[in-house]
Amino acid sequence: MNTSELEIQIQTLPEMPGVYKFYDKDRILLYVGKAKNLKRRVSSYFQKEHDSLRLRLLVKKIKEIETITVPTEYDALILENTLIKSLQPKYNIQLKDDKTYPWIVITKERFPKVFYTRKRNIPSFEYYGPYPSVTAVRLLIETIKEIFPLRTCNYILSEENISKKKFRPCLDYHIGKCKAPCIGLQTEEEYNQTIQQIKKIIKGQLKDVLTYLESHKQEAIQKMEFEKAQQIKDKIEVLKKYQAKSQVVSADVKDAEVYNIYPYNQRVYIGFLRVVNGFIIQTFISDTSNFVDENDEEIFSTIITALRERFSSQASEIIVPVEISFKIPDVKYTVPKIGDKKKLLDLLMKNLEQYASEKEKQLAIKDPENYTQQLMQQMMKDLRMNKEPRRIEAFDNSNTQGTNAVSAMAVFIDGKPAKNEYRHFNVKTVKEGQPDDFATMKEVIFRRYKRVLEENLPLADLIVIDGGKGQLNAAIESLKELGLENKVHVIAIAKRLEEIFFPNDPLPLYLDKRSPTLKVIQHIRDEVHRFGITHHRKKRTKSMFQSELLKIKGIGEKLAQKLITEFGSIEKVKQQSVHNLSKIVGKSKAKIIVEYFQNTQKQ
Repeated sequence: MNTSELEIQIQTLPEMPGVYKFYDKDRILLYVGKAKNLKRRVSSYFQKEHDSLRLRLLVKKIKEIETITVPTEYDALILENTLIKSLQPKYNIQLKDDKTYPWIVITKERFPKVFYTRKRNIPSFEYYGPYPSVTAVRLLIETIKEIFPLRTCNYILSEENISKKKFRPCLDYHIGKCKAPCIGLQTEEEYNQTIQQIKKIIKGQLKDVLTYLESHKQEAIQKMEFEKAQQIKDKIEVLKKYQAKSQVVSADVKDAEVYNIYPYNQRVYIGFLRVVNGFIIQTFISDTSNFVDENDEEIFSTIITALRERFSSQASEIIVPVEISFKIPDVKYTVPKIGDKKKLLDLLMKNLEQYASEKEKQLAIKDPENYTQQLMQQMMKDLRMNKEPRRIEAFDNSNTQGTNAVSAMAVFIDGKPAKNEYRHFNVKTVKEGQPDDFATMKEVIFRRYKRVLEENLPLADLIVIDGGKGQLNAAIESLKELGLENKVHVIAIAKRLEEIFFPNDPLPLYLDKRSPTLKVIQHIRDEVHRFGITHHRKKRTKSMFQSELLKIKGIGEKLAQKLITEFGSIEKVKQQSVHNLSKIVGKSKAKIIVEYFQNTQKQ
């Protein structure tokens, strides 16, 4: 199908909810999407120039379109999720499997067992989770077993086997951790009641379990079974302790799902919590590529549909950080600004940030080339560049009220410091005692890139100026003089608000504080500042030492410099004998220097 045929098909698309599929020339499925209005949504791909390189590549590959209409937007969501899961198109967000997460399993048999597993390979079993860690699962299972005795054996407890007395009670029975259903000391009905209460604990319905235990305690008291009543009281205390430890927010959050996303370095980190009566009973964190730069609402619609199906969740409330337009029957959306629900969103975001940080560190170690490539692509996009910033050079000025003015240059290659290429500049054109940051920046940029041109050195892909619009404009003036204005990308970063300025743009760019691009720019800015201030302090100290020697009759700048160079510091000059000093300045001046410092000490 050629472009004109595509245009004709787009013009005739129905203005109804539905799902669209994009294919390439070989009829390989590229992307599946859903739409409230198929014609409007599909047309949007072809009617504008997209900022995203990946989206432009996708649109370029589209040679055929298929659509499926459905009655409602929610139906489109469900169908999209089904098709993505079964067809796995290249450019769609693909949620990773949750095999690594622990689950609690309740077996399907007479006298079911309860344990945790990372595999969900027996469909007939009941699985609860996933949980964030094995530690969390163990704590819950230990709490359950402390309250309710359960069997752990692998015996097949059929009525026939029990009646034939095929088994003997194990150690768990003798230490009170099992009631020995294997020899008929616990009925199936009683055991199943226990399993029902365990399910309620797992689901966070602790209030119901506490009521159940309390009623059994009162029943034991009425029967004068005080030892049994005390045992049940102890179990109630165990459950209350677990409740205090595990309840994250108020029990007013009855039954809700919490979703959040964290876009970072060309990936999207996805988080999900299931909260019942203030308890987090399910968690899920994963990451995926956002190939076509879907907006937040589109990402949320995808993950909400997929995860509700995956975890068989039917919560009546969904807590999200942004307004969602698509509707799910009998479900309320909440976008909290304060309170417990906002606390849940913040908690999930904190976990996403931590997970993303760990993943990035792992990627940098396992596959540094891929990590660097992703970082360079992200920086190119964020900083409006047309090439990757493989070589970055940053500049900063330092002076004390106009004296001892210096500049420094730090160099990053592939996002990492190249310290052997750092340089200092002693400012020549700005008068001592007359601070002029703009003139200093103009001089240093001109000197640096004049030398780059003369000696055919590598030209920076990106120049970072530590300062605001004034320093940026001064740098641009020098680059214009050298004919480099349009050959290198230049930005400035102002420290107070971390504003990023571009030439000929009055409005600054504010990057997310968690952005990898901002972190690299901050790193090189801090590096050049550190490097520059260290050199400035050395120069200032040296200047102070020289000025002390200049007070001595007959000692000029050249001799003062010679003495500091020879002995290293003013203190060491003070410690020298006439004999040692005479080798540098002659015997008569050596005596004058020794007498001067002796008189100074007496004062």
